[in-house]
Amino acid sequence: MRLDSGAAPNAAPPLNSSNDATRAERSAMGQALRLARRGVGGTHPNPRVGALVLLDGRVVGRGWHARAGEAHAEVRALEAAGEAARGATLVVTLEPCAHLGRTPPCVDAILAAGIRRVVVGMVDPNPIVNGRGIAALREARVDVTVGAREEECRALNEPYRKALATGLPHVTLKAMLSLDGRMSTDGGDSRGLGGAEERRLCHRLRAEHDAVLVGRGTIAADDPRLTVRLVRGRTPWRVVLDSRLTMPADAAILRTAGEAPLIVATLSNDPARTAALEARGVTLWRFEPGPGLTTVPLRPLLERLVREGCYALLVEGGQEVHTAFLREGLADRVAVGIAPIVVGGTLTGARTWTGDLGRGHLEEAIAIDGLRARRVGRDLWLEGAIRAAGSRHV
Repeated sequence: MRLDSGAAPNAAPPLNSSNDATRAERSAMGQALRLARRGVGGTHPNPRVGALVLLDGRVVGRGWHARAGEAHAEVRALEAAGEAARGATLVVTLEPCAHLGRTPPCVDAILAAGIRRVVVGMVDPNPIVNGRGIAALREARVDVTVGAREEECRALNEPYRKALATGLPHVTLKAMLSLDGRMSTDGGDSRGLGGAEERRLCHRLRAEHDAVLVGRGTIAADDPRLTVRLVRGRTPWRVVLDSRLTMPADAAILRTAGEAPLIVATLSNDPARTAALEARGVTLWRFEPGPGLTTVPLRPLLERLVREGCYALLVEGGQEVHTAFLREGLADRVAVGIAPIVVGGTLTGARTWTGDLGRGHLEEAIAIDGLRARRVGRDLWLEGAIRAAGSRHV
């Protein structure tokens, strides 16, 4: 594991990277990236990594990191290659580690296998690594090139990079809307707003994140379980903001507390409500409110999630929660589905997915970069990165 070996030594000096990868090696890096994506949703607090072993232009070994505590991608690829790894080239999306964590150093395995050349997608920003693996390989006279398809490798590990740089998780705000921007009717009806394909996509999004978060209002209005059911994948940690512990006792999420970790973030110290929730398997995280606040402070909550190894957070609403994340500059991405229906409603009845953001002029509006649109069954799906004051993108 790359983050679990205790206090980090002093950071390595800046690495002068070069990128002289061949066309075949760059093509292999694309395959390694696809392998690495198989680990999405399972590797944190480790990065997502894929690796290939090339011998005379042929792939003789493949591997990816599946989950923290298990073998790293390089080791799996070398094991798959066996004796064919001797004199071969290793293509890996992230710098191999040179330190002992829950697994032995990958550099040792690379040297023992007799690898002649290593093509690295990007330097590992973890200060425990940060060029040390590359330096160790070069000291052992292994030919190393760095930077093949680097931007794609960086994009693969956005949550990992943000957590290391800021101590905060990578946050995606997800919402499903009608064509006129409503999350529900005046009467609060929102079930079935998205089509079947969109619902499967939302379950896949859950499986790809470490935690999913909603407010108490969403629990009361929609009664979600927040589990992964419509696709294969693990259910992430479920986090509910409930400042006063007034969640309905018959909520579906409480009935399924044993299926996946359920955390209730609160300000309350009520002993009876605490005992009742803990008896059902709920973990309570208590926070002190900030000055003038009556809600759970988001930044301390997010910092704790990162300390617990949750680097990718999916926020499913509702309006107050989305608005708070945007106002505080804590969100990184939006994922919005639009159903081809018009709901209508009054300004005070039907819910929209954001409220007052404190921005009175167009030039103050939150911009979305790299917006992508695609059809998901009958619905339109939009995704893009948030560019907002206070956000830090690394």
